[in-house]
Amino acid sequence: MVGPRIAILSNRNVVLVVDDDPGMLKGIKRLLREHGYDSVLFPSAEAFRNYGDFDAACCLILDINLNKESGIELRHRLTAAGISLPVIYITGNDNPAVRTAALASGCIAYLTKPFAARSLLEPIEKASTGLA
Repeated sequence: MVGPRIAILSNRNVVLVVDDDPGMLKGIKRLLREHGYDSVLFPSAEAFRNYGDFDAACCLILDINLNKESGIELRHRLTAAGISLPVIYITGNDNPAVRTAALASGCIAYLTKPFAARSLLEPIEKASTGLA
């Protein structure tokens, strides 16, 4: 049973991260690297828009409040384009309406900044093993 799990992890260990806070991108990248994940970082929805290599990605960490766009809107566009990647939302501005919209858009986790490393790693681990 260990063999197939290792194959899954080696094939889907890339985490896509979209956040307009350079410090948050740097911190998430470091955390992911420490736990065996590669990351592709995007400082904006615009930078992410032309990305197309979703096959190696296990999930997408998506800030809800991006400079010019909502992470929830970006998620809806991905879904409309037929891209069904597990999403972990992160936000520094939690409120009930945003939380409801995020959960309705389909996500495997909703985290309020600052969050514990473990609360981010657990849904990533589930996504990388196909359990999300």
